[in-house]
Amino acid sequence: MTNSMDRRSFLKKSAACAGLMLAVSLSGFPPILAAEKRTDTGNNQWIPNAWLRMTPDGVVTVLINKSELGQGTWTGLAMLVADQLDMDWKDVRVEASPVRDEYKDPIFGMQLTGGSTGIRNMYDTMSKAGAAAREMLISAAASEWKVPIGECLAQKGNVTHQKTGKTLSYRQLCSQAAKVPVPQNPPLKPRDQFQFIGKNMPRLDMFDKVNGKPVFGVDVFVPGMLYSSIERPPAYGAKLVSFDKAAAEKVPGVQKVFTVPEGVAVVATNIESAWKGRKALNAKWDLGSMPDLNDTSLQRIFMDHMRKKGLVTKNVGDVEQAFKKASQRMMSVYSAPYVAHAAFEPQNCTADVRPDSCEIWCPTQAQTSALNVAMKETGLPADKITIHTTMLGGGFGGKVEVKVVEEAVMISRTVGKPVKHIWSRKEDFNNDCFRPGSLHMIEGGLDDKGVPVLWRHKVVVSPIMERLLPAMVKGGIDPTAVDGIANMDYSMPNLYVEYVKLDLPIPVGFWRSVGNSSNTFVVESFIDEMAHGAGKDPLEFRLNMLKENPRAAGVLKKVADAGGWSNPAPKDIGRGIAVRFSYGSYVAQMAEVSVDKKTGVIKVHRMVSAIDPGQVVNPDSVLAQIEGATIMAISVALKERVSFKNGGVATSSFSDYPILTMSEIPRIEGHIITNNEKIGGVGEPCVPPVAPAIANAVFAATGLRLRSLPMTADKVRSAFKAKA
Repeated sequence: MTNSMDRRSFLKKSAACAGLMLAVSLSGFPPILAAEKRTDTGNNQWIPNAWLRMTPDGVVTVLINKSELGQGTWTGLAMLVADQLDMDWKDVRVEASPVRDEYKDPIFGMQLTGGSTGIRNMYDTMSKAGAAAREMLISAAASEWKVPIGECLAQKGNVTHQKTGKTLSYRQLCSQAAKVPVPQNPPLKPRDQFQFIGKNMPRLDMFDKVNGKPVFGVDVFVPGMLYSSIERPPAYGAKLVSFDKAAAEKVPGVQKVFTVPEGVAVVATNIESAWKGRKALNAKWDLGSMPDLNDTSLQRIFMDHMRKKGLVTKNVGDVEQAFKKASQRMMSVYSAPYVAHAAFEPQNCTADVRPDSCEIWCPTQAQTSALNVAMKETGLPADKITIHTTMLGGGFGGKVEVKVVEEAVMISRTVGKPVKHIWSRKEDFNNDCFRPGSLHMIEGGLDDKGVPVLWRHKVVVSPIMERLLPAMVKGGIDPTAVDGIANMDYSMPNLYVEYVKLDLPIPVGFWRSVGNSSNTFVVESFIDEMAHGAGKDPLEFRLNMLKENPRAAGVLKKVADAGGWSNPAPKDIGRGIAVRFSYGSYVAQMAEVSVDKKTGVIKVHRMVSAIDPGQVVNPDSVLAQIEGATIMAISVALKERVSFKNGGVATSSFSDYPILTMSEIPRIEGHIITNNEKIGGVGEPCVPPVAPAIANAVFAATGLRLRSLPMTADKVRSAFKAKA
C-alpha cells in the first residue's frame, strides 16, 4: 500500500490529547511499545496508546480494528484491554478504529476480519496495550505518593497504596501518567487474577442493538446524497449491446445515467427511482462467455474433470499396494453445491469523493482492501481517505469482497456528490462470490480386522486463493481445495489426495469455514461408511483412529457423553457424529434426526456440540457462536443451493434460495472444553461437522446414505425409491 503519511505524522494527527501517546507497533508479534511526546491540545483526554483513550469521567473507549458482525469480537477484545488495565466494566466502551497502518492485524499485515482470528490474532496486542497503560498509571501514583511501585495496586479504575490505603482514580492520574516512560514489555496479569477473561460478560453492543441505535451500512445518511444502482450483465462475460439512456433519464428522480465497466449506472434522488431507471434502460446483452451454463451442464463439467489427471497434494505410504492387500474395499462419489453468503444486509457502501478527499461508510470485513481500491479509484493518498466501518448485517466472508466500495467511489467521483450505492437482493445473489461447488471420488480399504489401511481421494473444485491470496498457491495447489482432506484429523497409513482445478467464470470466495465446510461433509461421511463397513460403532471407530490426536478424541467423547450416544436412541430417531479441527479449534457435533418416509423431509431434533478452543475469553460469546454456526450449517446441509441458467445465476431471492426458519431450529446444546493451549477460533470451526453429523444420523435412522448436498426432501424420496 502506498501511504504518503509516515508513522509519526499519523500518530500526531490521529488524536487530540494531553501528554503522551503510546504507539503500539504491529510490525512484530508480540507488539513493541514506543513513546512519542505530544503537546496539550486542550480536550482533556488521555490517550495512552493507539488502542484506547480515557475521558475526564473515567470512561475508557477501546478502538477495535476488527469488524463486528454479531460474533462478539468487539466485546472480547475490550475484555482483554479492560482486564489488563484493571477497569470497572461499566466504564468500558468500544468503537471502530480508523483504517490506518497502526491498526493492521499483526499476523495478516492488514485490517481484515476472517478466519476466526478476531481475538486470537489480537490477543497479545490488546493485552499489552492495556497492561502498558496500567503500569503507567501505577508509576504515576507511586511518584505522587513517593512510594515504591511494588506497593501500589491497580483495581477497577483506581490505584491504591496498599500500606496506607491512599487511593487515586485513573482520571486523577492521567496528566501525571502522560509523563511516565512507556514500558517496553509490560507484565501481564496471570490467569488466576483475571476479573473478566474466562467469565460470561454482557455484550457491549447488546443494548444498543436492541434499541436500534447502531448504524449499519444501509442506515448511513449523508446530507445531499444521491442513490445509485448498476444494470449488470445477466450472464457471465456478457457484453452490453444497447440501452435506452433517454428513457431512464425520464424517470422522475433520476439525475444521471452513464456507462461503467460493469454495465450502466443510474443515479437518482432515491433508491426506488434508481431501480426504476435501471428497468427503463431496457438493456440488451450478448450471450456471454458460457451461454450454455446451467445446473445440468455443470454436473457434466464436474464429471468430465473428474476423468482428468490432477495435482498430487498428499502421498503417504503406498496406496496402490495397500489397495491390493485390503480385505474390504469401498468407493463413493460425493458432491456439494455452490452456496451463497445470503447475508440479510446486502452489499452497500456510501461514498463522498471530493477533489482533495474521500470519505467512505461501509459494512466491510476488509478495511485495507477497501482503502486500496479507494486510493486506486481516486488517485488520493491514504491520509486523504477516511473509512468508517459500520456494523455489519451479516458477512460470513462475503464482505471481504470490496467491489461495492469500488463502485460507490467511482460513481461518487463521477457525479461529484455523496452517493449511497446499494445492491438489490437479486444483485446480491447474482454477483456473489460463492462457496465453490465440488465433486469428490473416494476409495477406502479395511484390513481383515476392520482397521482402515488406505484412503484415496480426488476432488474437483474451483480455486479461491488464486484470486484473493495468490501467494498461498504453491505448485498450482490451492490449499482451500484440500483443507480437511490432505490434513484430515485421523491417522491414515496410506493416503493419496489429488486436486483437479476447475476453471469456470463463476466467481468463488471465502465462505464461513471455506474448504472445511464441504470437505468435512465428505470425509466424515465416508469415515462413517468405513465404520459401518467394518461393522463397528462410528464413535469407537473414530476414537481408534484418533489415538495420536487426544484433543479431537476429547470433543468426540464430550458430545457422545452429553448426547447419550451409548444409550438407545428414541423411537424413529437416528444419531450421527462428526469431528473436525479447523481455525485453531477442535469441534465435534452429534445430531439426532428423524425422516418422514412419505414427504422425505429430514427433521433435526437436537444438535449436541463441543468445542475445544484452548483458552476462552468470553464463554457466552462462544456459546452464541456455537448456536449461530450450527443453525447456519443446518440450513446449508438441508436447503441451500445456488442455481444457474442461460450462462448466469438463476437464483434471485430467498423464495428460490430457502434458508432454515425459526420453527425448524432444533434444540442446540453447546459444551466448551478449556485448557492452557493456544487460543483458537470460534466463528467458523463449528460449521464443518454439522452436515456430516446429520447425514450420518439419516443413515442411522433409515439406512440411506446421502452423498449430495443439500439433503432435500426430493433427494430423500428418490433414495427411498431407489432402495425399494
